[in-house]
Amino acid sequence: MDSETSRKSQLFDQFPPVSTSEWESQIRKDLRNEDYSRKLIWNTPEGFPVRPFYRAEDLKGLEFLSIPPGVFPFPRGHKIRDNSWEVRQNIRSTDPGEANRLALEAIGQGVTAIGFDASKIRLLKEMRLLMHGIPLEQVSIHFLNQHSCRETLKLFLSLLRKSGQEPGDVRGSLAFDPIGNLPDTGTAGQLPEKDFGKAVELLNTCSRDIPAFRVITVHGNRFQDAGSTLVQELAFALAVGNEYMAELTARGLPVTEIAPRMTFSFALGPALFLEIAKLRAARLLWAVITEQYSPGDPRNCKMNMHCSTANWNKTLFDPFNNLLRTTTEGISGVLGGTDSLEILPFQVASRSQDPFGERLARNQQFIFREESYLGHVADAAGGSYLLENLTDSIASHAWDLFREVETRGGVVRCIREGFLQDSIRRSREAREQDAAARKFFILGTNQFPDLQETVSVDITGLAAGKQPTPPGDTGIPPFRVAEPFERLRLATEQFVASGNPRPAVFLFPVGNLTMRLARTGFSANFFGCAGYRIVESAGITDIDAGIREALDSRATLVVICSSNEELPAIAPEITRKIKMEKPAVRVVVAGYPAEAIPELTRAGIDDFIHLQSNLLDTLCRTHRFFGIQI
Repeated sequence: MDSETSRKSQLFDQFPPVSTSEWESQIRKDLRNEDYSRKLIWNTPEGFPVRPFYRAEDLKGLEFLSIPPGVFPFPRGHKIRDNSWEVRQNIRSTDPGEANRLALEAIGQGVTAIGFDASKIRLLKEMRLLMHGIPLEQVSIHFLNQHSCRETLKLFLSLLRKSGQEPGDVRGSLAFDPIGNLPDTGTAGQLPEKDFGKAVELLNTCSRDIPAFRVITVHGNRFQDAGSTLVQELAFALAVGNEYMAELTARGLPVTEIAPRMTFSFALGPALFLEIAKLRAARLLWAVITEQYSPGDPRNCKMNMHCSTANWNKTLFDPFNNLLRTTTEGISGVLGGTDSLEILPFQVASRSQDPFGERLARNQQFIFREESYLGHVADAAGGSYLLENLTDSIASHAWDLFREVETRGGVVRCIREGFLQDSIRRSREAREQDAAARKFFILGTNQFPDLQETVSVDITGLAAGKQPTPPGDTGIPPFRVAEPFERLRLATEQFVASGNPRPAVFLFPVGNLTMRLARTGFSANFFGCAGYRIVESAGITDIDAGIREALDSRATLVVICSSNEELPAIAPEITRKIKMEKPAVRVVVAGYPAEAIPELTRAGIDDFIHLQSNLLDTLCRTHRFFGIQI
């Protein structure tokens, strides 16, 4: 044994191993007999628990651990030497000249993949204008329009031939996904036979003329942006991919012409570690599915993956928080091994994308790659006790849901019968309820709002997630969980813009110093989410003087902030004296003295706010009190 090895051995001899039971015992001791499961075990929306710590022993039984990167079934990715990915920017403009200008600017700033909406391109000269000056040997091209893929591909191929460009060198994809369109539009009909015929035609054309182009894009991101859990997003995307494989192989196409020309698009939400695990599980499960079609070369089982930051959790107010959100989301995509990544600009909720937002979105990826070195290591997550277990949990739950879809007759039938939409709708409603009750925080929207911020946006310009649903419509349109709160706050802004004074809330701190400070902060945060003017007192020691201060503030809503023990004695007096002078004032108690609630209600208290309050419902009631139309 050399001296260095001996030194290390002696060092670790000083730190005897600690068993899991010893760790657990110490944790329970520190918790002082509080419920371990409730305090430290997180039950995810995906349906499985996440423990507070994992150890080497938790890796036992995970069959994929010994598989290195680049080897079937690819849980650790198919990149061996590094973790390179395409930096993608989708151009929203449908005007070919403007889209070309924006694309060239983005390429000049380092982008390596461009997405175009070519839905309005009808003529070869328009396609030529769109592609003018774009170095196709360096940049992949992705056409985002789904309903005119065949026409777009023909024009693109014609342009390549006339320009002398070798089509075999051009990389990119089409967004063809007729199955994925079904739940989005709410159609209950069977997928038209002509759509599979179109898929066969597109695959044959690409196989012959432009082999590096991918034809089918499975838009799993639609499911998450409509409200699905990560497990649902993955399982339903796999089911869509499997349906294409089954239908197209049945029409005579070999799997070797189908699987390599498919791309899966996933959304990246705020759950950093779960999102990393989701992408690793996605590759593993897709390889297992593809293997059933006898693909020959294991490389045909690789999943090509594009990821974009999610839209459902982005906010209109305090929009720079979206930069923080997309940073962690983008990191999860990179560490999860995505092949290409799009980061949405931070103003995406207001639909006002400007060069500043686009530049920041691009630069986030360059920081990941150039300054954080995330592109240098293949599967940096490999071996993590937590992430390996999350990969296994997500793969297991997604596989169970995938099999249920197949047992029900496949994804098209599940869409026709509403199973897929109902599943996603229930998940969305649960998320909305959690946001309304502030069990799910939306920083700057339902928690810690910027009280000085005003935004002038027409409410009708927000996403359509809360628009009335036509009778019989089974669609699952995209939604943003912050939108109900934004509508309330924008209604306040419109109320003020119409010449009304901004509604004011006076905080009446009295009694126990610790509790009144805590509940004053809680109340300012609570009512600030609606855009009201918050008037805070420095502290009230004399009730009559405090009542005069409250009345002089011209606030029409007063919040009494004190301890539960003191409220039954002081709240009735404060309420009686305030309403004696100004009967129209609304008095609210910050707290919930359960046994005294009936007595306080009889004394004239109008409402109670506390940790269990439904923020959205309470603010709606308060809006009605102020006369603000929602």
